[in-house]
Amino acid sequence: MHDATEPGRDRDRRGASRRAFLRGAGVTVALPWLESLAPRAVAGASTAQAPQRFAALFMGCGVNPDQWWAKGSGESMELGRCLEPLAPLRSKINVIDGLFNKQALGVGIHPGQTGNILSGAALRKGAELKGGVSVDQVLAARLGDATDQPSLVLGCEQPITGYHETNFSMAYSSHISWRSATSPVPMEVYPSLAFDALFDNRGSRRNQSILDRVREEAAGLSKKVGAGDRAKLDEYLTSVREVERRVVPMRKDKDAGDARAADRGRAPLTMPRPENGLPEDVREHMRLMCDLIALGFQTDKTRVATLLLCRDISGLFYPFLDVSAAHHGASHDDRSEAYERVTRFYVSQLAYLASRLDAMPEGDGTVLDNTCLLFTNSLWSGTKHDASRVPLVLAGGLGGTLQTGRVLDYADKGDENRKLCSLYLGLMDRMGVKLDRFGDADERLAGL
Repeated sequence: MHDATEPGRDRDRRGASRRAFLRGAGVTVALPWLESLAPRAVAGASTAQAPQRFAALFMGCGVNPDQWWAKGSGESMELGRCLEPLAPLRSKINVIDGLFNKQALGVGIHPGQTGNILSGAALRKGAELKGGVSVDQVLAARLGDATDQPSLVLGCEQPITGYHETNFSMAYSSHISWRSATSPVPMEVYPSLAFDALFDNRGSRRNQSILDRVREEAAGLSKKVGAGDRAKLDEYLTSVREVERRVVPMRKDKDAGDARAADRGRAPLTMPRPENGLPEDVREHMRLMCDLIALGFQTDKTRVATLLLCRDISGLFYPFLDVSAAHHGASHDDRSEAYERVTRFYVSQLAYLASRLDAMPEGDGTVLDNTCLLFTNSLWSGTKHDASRVPLVLAGGLGGTLQTGRVLDYADKGDENRKLCSLYLGLMDRMGVKLDRFGDADERLAGL
């Protein structure tokens, strides 16, 4: 039997093992940091020595501009209705206003405003894709050797093909993560496949519970660790079990969707949900994808992730919000109460993921304290297709390198001082990736 306490391949910046695994038939379960298993030299390691993580969450088509605001600082920060889900996390967020993506201006609406949201690159029209490597993939290329998966690239809506009336490819509307100037990173939209990839779940026993397959090793490990770590281990395995319980029926839905597509001679991505096997309830879909990022970060399986909650020109519906129009149509009335509810719903996904990470102890703080979650949108106003400023919230402190609990306003600082790519340079600096230039920026965002 594999020794569950054997050090894994991955090591932190000081060379000490941070990884332990449970292994069973066709499955590997990476474990969170357990103090009892730490080499003596790093036992009691501080928050600053924990790995740093980055994740970007994207919502398309703009926000409700009237209710997207914040003022004050720390626990006394006041939030507009769109941002209210973040109220319990006031001291751990930064609301940033006034930044813009220069290459998204003057190029027409939608794809040309979206495909470079994480790269700041100029996009090419026509059949040949050309943009730039996104910030998440720059980080993954530099930091990915420390983890099993360089990055998680997830989505909650299928990409679409073809061209927009502006002659930009719809690939720009469908992907935020780009591995090269010409290639988006394949995005996993099926929770069951994302779950299997996270836990190396494969082979003929894929439908059997992964925790049942590692039960013996888990029991043995529980006897070896201290009481605090035993509680942490139990809580983690309970979380895995809960996610697995929700994923299992989705695996069957995915198989059924593939069969329907084959019968009709169509690709699943051309079919509507739930016929394509995607979860019918987008609330459950988004929560599961957030849970998978949280588990990936907690176990140091990956340190970089993106989640496309909805694509640009989204066709998602929200009957549970009492909104009759699809997302894109609703965004054309962005000051309505209906679109305010839509915006708040998306912010609640950020709040959910941030809260999950903040409930995970790590060193002297939490996993959130060592993470930067970036929530953004390609537009300020869907009604006007206005990309002159982007809605943006950060959550987490990147291991103490990023001050939080602030409202930062760059709207009146001049275009040279409010570049979105300057923010990316500043965040990458804090993660040890220093570039002379990124996108249209060669200066770090002042005041970050």
